[in-house]
Amino acid sequence: MRPANLLTAVADICLGYAASGLLLKSSGLLNYTPINFIEFHWLILATLGLYGGGVVFNDVFDYELDKKERPERSLPSGKASLWGATLLGVFLLSFGVFSASQVSWLSAGIAVLVVFLVILYDSLAKHHVFFGPLVMGLCRGGNLALGMSIEPESLLLLWFLPLIPIVYIAAITLISRGEVQGGNRPALLLGFGMYVLVFLAIVGLGFYPRYYLLYALPFGILFGFLILPPLRKAWIDLQAKNVFKAVKAGVLALIVLDATLSAGFAGWEYGLLVLLLLPISMGLARIFAVT
Repeated sequence: MRPANLLTAVADICLGYAASGLLLKSSGLLNYTPINFIEFHWLILATLGLYGGGVVFNDVFDYELDKKERPERSLPSGKASLWGATLLGVFLLSFGVFSASQVSWLSAGIAVLVVFLVILYDSLAKHHVFFGPLVMGLCRGGNLALGMSIEPESLLLLWFLPLIPIVYIAAITLISRGEVQGGNRPALLLGFGMYVLVFLAIVGLGFYPRYYLLYALPFGILFGFLILPPLRKAWIDLQAKNVFKAVKAGVLALIVLDATLSAGFAGWEYGLLVLLLLPISMGLARIFAVT
């Protein structure tokens, strides 16, 4: 289930909640007035189910390939059964849709769309040069839209916001293609270009009236510090281990990206709270696989 990665999905919901405008900031440190807080927790449960089910089915569909390339994984090594993993994946995805339905029909509809995209990616799209990164990015964009669905009007006003994680995840997916056999510079260069687009989007949001770039910038600097050095090392030395480190850094830095955008929408204190998910995720990454 990739426990370390699960927290990156939770960070998406936190960002969606901040962007929805339902987290009202008053004067004083951490003086927030949360609205629809119960629905917020339902959406966290929904994303845990959707993301967990997605990565379980990733291993189910990759069973034959993993027997050759990654025999140490749970299924090819025999530590878990293919039937048991399939049942777990079905349960998690169903639980995700059920939890989203406790918020609204819109949330449930987005969750169903994410399930479709997850299965499409795991079964068919992931090995395609173009559609693999695109569908994976759409899964993450859908997850952010799920968080924003707590206030439907925010999806109309900020329809473009999910494009940021779509581009970012597509970049990581491109870079990850060299994770087993070593990287290739065109993919790394394209991934870097997409990273640049994400940084431009962070700055460009400063033109939106309810987004305060000054609060977001310190988090954005940390974000760049986390993802760019590993990518540079992978570019210099195309060994698979360096590509793996660049991908791992990119996945964990999702929390920092969400914290950056959250700070812009809801203040630096809220951004810091989202950022606190990072050390927990990094600790879990020492125990469980990230990719």
